[in-house]
Amino acid sequence: MTPLYCPECGARLEVRPLEGEGTVPYCPSCQAWRFPRYNTAVSMIVRSVFDGRILLIQQYGRPRWILVAGYVNPGESLEAAARREVLEETGLHVTRVQFNRSEYFPPSDTLMCNFVCEVQDLGLLHPNQEVDTCAFFTPEKARQAIFHGSLAERFLLAHLDGVPDSR
Repeated sequence: MTPLYCPECGARLEVRPLEGEGTVPYCPSCQAWRFPRYNTAVSMIVRSVFDGRILLIQQYGRPRWILVAGYVNPGESLEAAARREVLEETGLHVTRVQFNRSEYFPPSDTLMCNFVCEVQDLGLLHPNQEVDTCAFFTPEKARQAIFHGSLAERFLLAHLDGVPDSR
């Protein structure tokens, strides 16, 4: 989605060709290229190192199982954000973080970066106020329970099925 107005001066942007870049928004007032900006977030497939079960959560009064997720803070690495979000939302400490895949999510103008996070201290599961409920599922039960048609489902199924990211 191309921004309509310059974030610096507010002038209407024009889409112009830029050698080696394709078409890029350009501000005729500032005489500057304005590359698209978007939010960055992480989502996590939280797995038990003991038995491979997967943690799914429900939140905001919605009765659908999803993955733990959250926005990346300025200056924070994606891996640090993954560890922080899992700890904040579940109380669990991540022992290993491995990139799974990423996908742009247009409804919130967000680049979602998905990770597989391993946890050991399952007895310390303490969801915060953002999480209505959470539970560990076997991989097959997680496959059935995850909110169908969601980005979370695409990430989970790609991980479970070992599908390489071909985009």
